[in-house]
Amino acid sequence: MTTKDGERASGEVLARNSEHVLPLSNPGLVKPLPPPSTLHPALYVIAWITLSSTVILFNKWILDTAKFHFPILLTTWHLGFATLMTQILARTTTLLDDRKTVKMTGRIYLRAILPIGIFFSLSLICGNLTYLYLSVAFIQMLKATTPVAVIVASWAMGLSRPNFQTLFNVSFIVLGVVLASFGEIEFVLIGFLFQVGGIIFEAIRLVLVQRLLSGAEYKMNPLVSLYYFAPICAIINGIVSLIFEVPKLHAADIWNVGVWTLLVNAMLAFALNVSAVFLIGKTSSLVLTLCGVLKDILLVAASMLIWGTRVMPLQMIGYSVALGGLIYYKLGADKMREYRDRMRRLWDESGRARLVLRKLLVLAATTVILLLTLGALAPRYLPQQYDAKQYLRSALGKKGP
Repeated sequence: MTTKDGERASGEVLARNSEHVLPLSNPGLVKPLPPPSTLHPALYVIAWITLSSTVILFNKWILDTAKFHFPILLTTWHLGFATLMTQILARTTTLLDDRKTVKMTGRIYLRAILPIGIFFSLSLICGNLTYLYLSVAFIQMLKATTPVAVIVASWAMGLSRPNFQTLFNVSFIVLGVVLASFGEIEFVLIGFLFQVGGIIFEAIRLVLVQRLLSGAEYKMNPLVSLYYFAPICAIINGIVSLIFEVPKLHAADIWNVGVWTLLVNAMLAFALNVSAVFLIGKTSSLVLTLCGVLKDILLVAASMLIWGTRVMPLQMIGYSVALGGLIYYKLGADKMREYRDRMRRLWDESGRARLVLRKLLVLAATTVILLLTLGALAPRYLPQQYDAKQYLRSALGKKGP
């Protein structure tokens, strides 16, 4: 070996060894790595599902049960509160630091943010008006068609090319919702039209957002999006409410609901947006989609328990078909097989390690399915006018009022 070869070989050895040598710089000047999150991702999932379900049920209660028939004004209140909170968070925390990477100018705001804000406002207005006419269960069933509307809107606006395979994949969602609609007992046409309008406006908004975010400089998380969209949406909703709702509003309408109730409602709606940021950050957008499916199922069950909503068997079948089509569209056949195999392995492992827990899960799932089935079938056999005293008198052969 020559001297040059020896120097090169020794240099390679030193280069390899230098990877394991401690740095000679001052450790105090080196930034420590941020501590890992101590919260399990499941907690973020539970928080988002809980907040999302609570906000929907809370809005239904305020608009329907509490007789606060001012859905546009309620939406304006939510957006005004969100505007105030995002401004405060932007100045006091780091949650909105991502906004500094967005190259927002007045021209972009007028050409991109304003149209999105208009369709966002229309979507919120129609969505809240629907609560005055339809049950929460039926609303969630209709919302399952949102991906179909997004696909059609993206084709119509030239963002993507028509694909018949994709159309076939989402056709099961449409079929399921059609079955659920035919099975709806308390079908109100105006409420149905409001929900369809809300879905269409939401689909156009999502396509516009997708077009805006196609550039890397406009990437925004849900909280940053709210920072930009909430002010313009609050103004638009405020103008519409001044025309249609404020002239009919009385102080008694607000006091009947309660100022504190409205404040808590707005806080929960804003907390939902914050939880979505953490959920996506700690998991993924796919997890958010699957959590949405689970949330919709829980809302249907909650609507049956809280308001006594009658869900017919045809609706349950249709909604199951729609949810199955939604999951298939979001995941695809390959991903579904992968997750199925993974769940099967986890199920087998849990059966060997925690047999009691596995039996409890099976029992709980069976109980929930049984209760939902009985709740759907019960109205078919229960008389419309059921008087327990009259029934006992008839059974005993007695007469009287």
